[in-house]
Amino acid sequence: MIHIKTKEEIELIRESCKIVAETLQLVKAHIKPGITTKELDQIAEDYIRSSGAVPAFKGYSQVGSFDYPASLCTSVDEEVVHGIPGSRVLLDGEIISIDVGVVKNDYYGDAALSVGIGNLTPEKIKLLEVTEKALYLGIEKAIAGNRIHDISSAIQTFVEANGFSVVRDLCGHGVGKFLHEEPSIPNFGKKGTGPLLKKGMTLAIEPMVNMGTYKVKTNSDGWTVMSADNKPSAHFEHTVLITNGHAEILTVC
Repeated sequence: MIHIKTKEEIELIRESCKIVAETLQLVKAHIKPGITTKELDQIAEDYIRSSGAVPAFKGYSQVGSFDYPASLCTSVDEEVVHGIPGSRVLLDGEIISIDVGVVKNDYYGDAALSVGIGNLTPEKIKLLEVTEKALYLGIEKAIAGNRIHDISSAIQTFVEANGFSVVRDLCGHGVGKFLHEEPSIPNFGKKGTGPLLKKGMTLAIEPMVNMGTYKVKTNSDGWTVMSADNKPSAHFEHTVLITNGHAEILTVC
């Protein structure tokens, strides 16, 4: 069931999303060669808790694996999403995806961005640019009266025109009272199909784009999703509110 949020619910979601956005920018400012993903995770958790919120990912349950142990997902190069922070030291030339979820007053916000570390190859620079642009092209289609797959088609068309592929095993989602709600928002699909977009929906739109194949595999840790061919991946995400006009991006400072 797709939940249409009330004005009161939207304000609570907006508050959580603001903390998400602030956390992402704070973590981004600390990304540099030599820092560990665990250090980034601690920065995020400290800020989230100081804002009166709780990290949404920490303790999150998934069938077939242990509860997620961290506040961030830190996915480097061939890691698509759900990379677990730890002792890994970031190196010049890598891409890291930072994914953050926050819950405050029982409502959630969710967003992600990818950052190039130091000097990147031209191919990696293009991957980052295309993935971020694809997110905003998807958001442009998030208008009341359109269909979910209008978002999906816009993302897929742009990504594939640039020689990359969209991950098909993972998708965006509704967000609000729960971290993951209906509807699912794939990054591929036929425009004009899927559930109708209505004013008051809050959606997490998140293209995950691989340099090579769209196929993925899951690491032995049960969480980290990786590109099947071990080529780099990028990930950008915003939580948006469907209005009578253009979608409002909630995960901004």
